[in-house]
Amino acid sequence: MTTIALFGNPNTGKTTLFNRLTDSYAYMGNWSGVTVEKKVGMIKNTNFAIVDLPGIYSLNPLTKDEAIATNFLLTEDQDIIVDVANASQLKRNLLLSIELLEFGKPTVIALNMIDSLRNMGISYNRQVLETAFDCKVMMTNARGNKGTQQLKQELLAEDPRLPATHFSLTYPSSVQQAIKQAVRGLTQNYNVSSQYAKWLAIQFMNANDAVVSFVKQHNLRPLLEQAPYYQAQHFDDKIYQTRLNYIETTLKEARETGSNPHTRDITAKIDRVVTHPLLGLPIFLGIFFLMFKLTFDWFGTPLSDLLDAFVSGPLSTTVNHWLIAAGALPFLRSLIVDGLITGVGGVLVFIPQIFTLFACISLLEDSGYMARAALVMDKLMSKVGLNGKAFIPLIIGFGCNVPGIMAARTIEQPKERLITTLISPYMSCSARLPIYSLFVAAFFAKNQALIVLSLYVLGIVVALVLAKIYQKVLHSENESVFMIELPEYHLPQPTIILRGTWDKGKGFIHKAGTVIFAGTVLIWLLSYFGPSGVVSNISNSFTALIGHSMVPLFAPIGLASWQAISAMLTGILAKETIGATLMVLYHTSGQTALVASLAHLFTPLAAYSFLVFILLYIPCFATIAVIKAETGSWKWALYTIISSLVIAYLVSFLIFQGGLLLGLH
Repeated sequence: MTTIALFGNPNTGKTTLFNRLTDSYAYMGNWSGVTVEKKVGMIKNTNFAIVDLPGIYSLNPLTKDEAIATNFLLTEDQDIIVDVANASQLKRNLLLSIELLEFGKPTVIALNMIDSLRNMGISYNRQVLETAFDCKVMMTNARGNKGTQQLKQELLAEDPRLPATHFSLTYPSSVQQAIKQAVRGLTQNYNVSSQYAKWLAIQFMNANDAVVSFVKQHNLRPLLEQAPYYQAQHFDDKIYQTRLNYIETTLKEARETGSNPHTRDITAKIDRVVTHPLLGLPIFLGIFFLMFKLTFDWFGTPLSDLLDAFVSGPLSTTVNHWLIAAGALPFLRSLIVDGLITGVGGVLVFIPQIFTLFACISLLEDSGYMARAALVMDKLMSKVGLNGKAFIPLIIGFGCNVPGIMAARTIEQPKERLITTLISPYMSCSARLPIYSLFVAAFFAKNQALIVLSLYVLGIVVALVLAKIYQKVLHSENESVFMIELPEYHLPQPTIILRGTWDKGKGFIHKAGTVIFAGTVLIWLLSYFGPSGVVSNISNSFTALIGHSMVPLFAPIGLASWQAISAMLTGILAKETIGATLMVLYHTSGQTALVASLAHLFTPLAAYSFLVFILLYIPCFATIAVIKAETGSWKWALYTIISSLVIAYLVSFLIFQGGLLLGLH
């Protein structure tokens, strides 16, 4: 099998190119650091495997995900390297290219986003670049699928095969002499090739943390013994400056002015507004408000109502008639109709709303706005000891907290990474949308989008307040520098939007068939049976006994309904099960009937307090598990369970009791 390693800076379109080459789809977003682990795909009908590695600016890793890329070179085999570079940002992108070329494997540089370069009225002479870097240079536009087939053909060419690169920079004489000495010692005593020895030496002199650890692990004495000398001579600065000078000279020779040098820079004009110090945050909130209007008022909810009418009406009635005709036992008929169809079906009716929200998020990602959102939030985040990069995992958490927490790997400082992990569960994930939809329809029909937006904002506010507290407690006072690539704005492509929406939303459907299914059966059993056996009145069931016992505890935050308390407990398994549980416990056949039942059991103030509690309380099992995995300790997972429960109760208590004092109901 031939292995192709795909490297590149963040936001060079690397993952999109990966999808084009493998005819597959992997999750992508138009912001820095979306790829947090390597992905592998096969070129169709071949034995060529492509490994998509995390976006990196250099082989010297600053974050956990960047270390994956460097360690891949150190510890795994690769036959071909493809370096994906942003054609409009070559001065910075080619710094990584030089590091890869010095590795010595057959290398192709793909100048991607070539359309953006041409829009700037600039082009580069490909022959000049190929000569300067001693490798094949290809022009591509992965989004438009231009040049990708030619790149694929180049990679698959059997005769001639891609030659190994012999690229070599002429470093200052002191560096050159040190490299020769190190190569001599490594090749003679450690059985490594001269090319690999030279690359190791240069990376070690350049203070690459991953390579330094590798050298120490293998006790490569020719490098370790000279380390103080390399540091004293500032070899890392000399290496960087040599590379930068070479890139600037090469680009100057290769640059050609296009026929339209005065193309309007639309991206810069838009950014002057959406990233404005004063306007940026209101625009961010306005965009999310429009998302919720589309989700709850204009599109998602009307479709959900149609689906609910079908599930609670014809589907439920027809299945019940079939079961009666088949002579099914009342127990089985109740399980299927009152349990599965009511519970699972009652959750699935929210698919239009969830997919509408995910489509909006995918559109913002593909257009390039999400990177601006992180930039806009940087100033606010810096006040709590984090930076805009920490906001990226929080944005991802709006879809699901699990990948959001995993995305915190891109944060350089360990304490900042831990703080981001701990505050991520307070982001309102999509699993909470069904319960929001039920309650805003019942109590806030005229202001649905505004109420939901307030919950999302509240989650962010609580997260930022906690981040400030954690900064003091964990002594995370050293602020890291925030750098993010701002990609050009794109007209979103329907295929990418559809695939992104499906990739985000399919997890909800999967849960409906697994976790929600199991939770619904469990709740139905607990409501069907009581201490004396089968109950005719649900008030005598196990579920009612559990709920009633906890009413005094939750009464101060406005929860006097044992059904709501029982549903809330099942939400620890997965938040989607809350709506299903309520439908089973209230014996309603659909969303409309449940909304009518809720209106008699809650006041608007109590309903909002309940939603706040659902927003902030214990994360689902999957989130707890990923916190343990990312922090490497059950201590932080247990802390998350306890702290989130306390915070949810405290905030809900303040809202409910404060509302009563103000005369609200």
